[in-house]
Amino acid sequence: MINKKIILNIAKNIRIKILELSNKAKSSHVGSSLSAVEILLVLYKFFIKKKNIFILSKGHACLVYYCILNKFRYINLKTLNSYGKNNSILMSHVSHKVPGVEFSTGSLGHGLPYATGRALAEKINFTNNKIYVLISDGELNEGTTWESLLFATFNKLDNLCIIIDYNKIQSLDFTKNILKIEPLKKKLESFGCNVKNINGHNINEIYRSLLLSKNNKPTAIIANTIKGKGVKFMENKILWHYKSPDNKQLKEAIKSLK
Repeated sequence: MINKKIILNIAKNIRIKILELSNKAKSSHVGSSLSAVEILLVLYKFFIKKKNIFILSKGHACLVYYCILNKFRYINLKTLNSYGKNNSILMSHVSHKVPGVEFSTGSLGHGLPYATGRALAEKINFTNNKIYVLISDGELNEGTTWESLLFATFNKLDNLCIIIDYNKIQSLDFTKNILKIEPLKKKLESFGCNVKNINGHNINEIYRSLLLSKNNKPTAIIANTIKGKGVKFMENKILWHYKSPDNKQLKEAIKSLK
């Protein structure tokens, strides 16, 4: 049974830590990290166990990943607090040098191709291991994303779960103003995916969507999220793809979350 209250409280504390680290390091992509908190939290609490693998393709959202890795004891608090400091292993894009990180990412469009290859290898070796990959909606502009979907469906990779953090904002504008990707559900279905459309901040919906079926189809989850989730003045604002909160904004953001 999922204790929703406990998980949401953990999510709140992770958001506070993301804000504090971004403020201290003066780093970007705080909005991208805040949109993915519940997704990564449910993944690591219930699904990334034994030999299941997670890949954060939207590697610029490193802060949420580092906070999750600390929460689940892959890295300690001292390492987490080294973010932004000289000689830290915690780079501004996710690196495989960090314990628990499978694959270095940040150059968009690379995580899903790796995930499909890894899923095929697991199939060939007759394991029950599952591969979960989180991509951004901006990555739907990448040709490698659609090539990977074709590869995944052709090889019947039902051990592959593709989660799209559909916060509807990419680096320069709203996604709808950059390149039209709707109707997204129909497009993914036409490629042969098992498609689920969920609220990417709803704990129960996330959990149910991550339960994979053996139906010879990869699963694609459209997780509708809010960029900057939890902090009212950051929500749905393009600015927070780049900006870090100053001391005054940090206090205001933490107050908003509490």
